[in-house]
Amino acid sequence: MPAHTGKRRTGLGFRIALVTALVAILTMLVAALVALPLASSSAEQAARSNLDQLSEAAAVVVERAEANPEVLPDRVTQRLTKDNITAFYVQVGEVFPGGIDSELTPAQHEQIARHQVISGEKHVGDGPDLFYAARPLSDGGYLLLTQPVSVASKVAEATLGRFVLALAIGVIIAIAAGSLLAARLSRPLGRAASAATELASGNREVSVPVEGPREIAELAESMNELRDALAMSEGRQRDFLLSVSHELRTPMTAIRGYAEAISDGVLPEQQREVTAATLIRETDRLDRLVADLLELSRLGSADFSITPISMDFAQVARDAAEVWGRRCSAEGLTLSVVTNEHSIPGNSDEIRVRQIMDNLVANALRVTPSGGVIVLEVHVIVDSVVIEVRDSGPGLADEDLNVAFQPAVLYSRYRGVRRVGSGVGLALVGRLAQRLGGTASAGHAPEGGACFTVELARDVSDISNTGSIPPIVPKSADAQDSVRQSPEWPT
Repeated sequence: MPAHTGKRRTGLGFRIALVTALVAILTMLVAALVALPLASSSAEQAARSNLDQLSEAAAVVVERAEANPEVLPDRVTQRLTKDNITAFYVQVGEVFPGGIDSELTPAQHEQIARHQVISGEKHVGDGPDLFYAARPLSDGGYLLLTQPVSVASKVAEATLGRFVLALAIGVIIAIAAGSLLAARLSRPLGRAASAATELASGNREVSVPVEGPREIAELAESMNELRDALAMSEGRQRDFLLSVSHELRTPMTAIRGYAEAISDGVLPEQQREVTAATLIRETDRLDRLVADLLELSRLGSADFSITPISMDFAQVARDAAEVWGRRCSAEGLTLSVVTNEHSIPGNSDEIRVRQIMDNLVANALRVTPSGGVIVLEVHVIVDSVVIEVRDSGPGLADEDLNVAFQPAVLYSRYRGVRRVGSGVGLALVGRLAQRLGGTASAGHAPEGGACFTVELARDVSDISNTGSIPPIVPKSADAQDSVRQSPEWPT
């Protein structure tokens, strides 16, 4: 399990549920603040409207009653009492009881004089605020109804209470929904985290279910793709180690055999010179292979530098062809050099450019049968120099083209099918091409075999030691000359 440092962190599910709850509560508070004055205003308007309607109905009943108008029928009294309404009969010439008339405006007194309906809200003395409604009767008197304003407040509070209850239920539902959403999101993320831990521990059988929202599903797919890529990469590394081990074992076996023969004194005097030459050759082979491995590893480290100088790409190609031409002739092959210009001047690392050519020609020499051809072509495209090595060998399949410069991939595919190297050379070519400001690609040659194309920047002075591919310590002058002249540079 990965080590966790720092403060204790809460889970995603808890955070989502907490945020959902806070948002829901905040929404409830804002809604309550907005609804409180609206509910109070609506309750007051409803109470006053209800008082007006009751006053009208009570006035009709009083007009139709044959009894004393000062005494309302029981059914009317019960209805008014239910709503905490008090009824008064005001005779002609009297004033409204309770001092309400003292609170009336001159305009309302004028309305009373003309026997018009009046209603409103008044504060009377030390008593409670009242709603009132007064309606004239046919005998010249008035029917006055009053109701405490607190009745409307109670109605508003009841309405607001029901509203708050509804909001509280909404908050509970929101929290429950947020918790469910959090669980749905956190579970697949937790599985992905566990899978990452398993991958880090070396388990390549782990699988993450593809489920949940699109982003979570894409994460699961990426984790599964990472698992497959790691498994493939590790398989290639194993094949690469196998190939390198084989390449190292062959010269070591020869060296050991001759060393034992010398130690046992069974080596004839006349074979000592030949044996010494063989030992030197096998030792050089080991040295070159180890140097290749070191350079390939340094290409991914921080010490790979290039040393650009004024150079002629065409002349470097001719020099390489002079060395490799003899080797090709010995194998029954024809090596030709093609350039579109006699001189292709540039500013690059001559040693690294020659190293690219040597690796590509050596690779072609290995797979091309006797009687075949190898073409080393160098030409210019705008500000780039293109190096092509084509052969008439068995070539590559379409699926090989995109992985040709990955270490040991072609080795693992063609081991036991055709002659293969250690899987190092083409990988070096690809990395060196990037470091020299270019690219490397593979394709099919018109000669019938494979075509490897390296496009390099003609001037690398601007990217010297600052490229995206990290640096390698340059060889000494003696080692550089050895690389330039060696016809057996391994790939």
